[in-house]
Amino acid sequence: MGKVLMKGNEAIAESGVRAGGLLYFGYPITPQSEIGEYLARRMPEVGGCFLQIESEVAVVNVLYGAAGTGARVWTSSSSPGISLMMEGLSYIAAAELPCVIVNIVRCGPGLGGILPSQGDYFQAVKGGGHGDYRCLVYAPSSVQEAVDIMPLAFDRADRYRNPVIVIGDGMIGQMMEPVEFKEQKFPPLPPKDWATTGCKGRKPNVINSLYLDPIEEEKLNFKLAAKYEEMKKNEVRFEEFNTETDYRVLLVAYGTTARVCKTAIHQLKEKGIDTALLRPITLFPFPVERVFELSQRADFVMSIEMSTGQMVEDVQLAVGRTKPVFFYGRTGGMVPSPEEVVAAVDKHLGGKA
Repeated sequence: MGKVLMKGNEAIAESGVRAGGLLYFGYPITPQSEIGEYLARRMPEVGGCFLQIESEVAVVNVLYGAAGTGARVWTSSSSPGISLMMEGLSYIAAAELPCVIVNIVRCGPGLGGILPSQGDYFQAVKGGGHGDYRCLVYAPSSVQEAVDIMPLAFDRADRYRNPVIVIGDGMIGQMMEPVEFKEQKFPPLPPKDWATTGCKGRKPNVINSLYLDPIEEEKLNFKLAAKYEEMKKNEVRFEEFNTETDYRVLLVAYGTTARVCKTAIHQLKEKGIDTALLRPITLFPFPVERVFELSQRADFVMSIEMSTGQMVEDVQLAVGRTKPVFFYGRTGGMVPSPEEVVAAVDKHLGGKA
């Protein structure tokens, strides 16, 4: 099969099916509703199950129960809907259950609007629910990359027994791009001997996130913390652009905003200013070491976002006090233009761009 032109939401849905995600539970909310709409038609064709649940609060609890069987389960929503799932997501992480959650982000806070945003960075990366838990978070910057990430997300969810978030701003879900569905191969997964598949011939499996004994609760937290450290060692992903040059400025951006920054870098080059880009593909774990290494070759670093400044805090932590870190962002559904990025860089270069 060659490339086909698809809307981002529909391409994500198809990739999820091909990755074995045959149990999908969801509730419609713009700008991701086409994922559920597509799967309502597609799942009967492949022997899967699409269920529209009565609310996002109910969705995440159905996800919790279904994940306990060891099946590949997933959902998708947009910002306020994801907020409603946060308590259940904390339960799922504590119970060490694999699942994939797609968030096609809209602007906020509150109900906000249906236009694109990156204002859910804190929610995804820092944990929107309670307690010491983390999710592996992937941030595609194109429809093709979103398609490629879905099988990876399901594999890593199973491998780590942990929720995985795929986060894309509203543009990723709504834009149309040519995509190709490539077969991906992963190492064999460990057996799911923890699953609640019926206990005939063995002891019952109990899946739980309630520990009344503080010693047992602490053991769980340390066990989870060790797993997140393994993610930091093994799962960092990023893209570099123009880092082979003697650049003066390092931009850090993810998702659609990173694509804007690439155009801005070409425009800055025409003005005689070499600029580089580090694009995190995993927001957790964040590419701390590489951001630091690349920052040391720049006069300063800029975080470019569709927010009032969220990822910039992780950039500042990575860089430390060794180099200045600046921020430029648009919000409310506004997308930074390449010309705005150029102007922001020019401002901090003292008008020399």
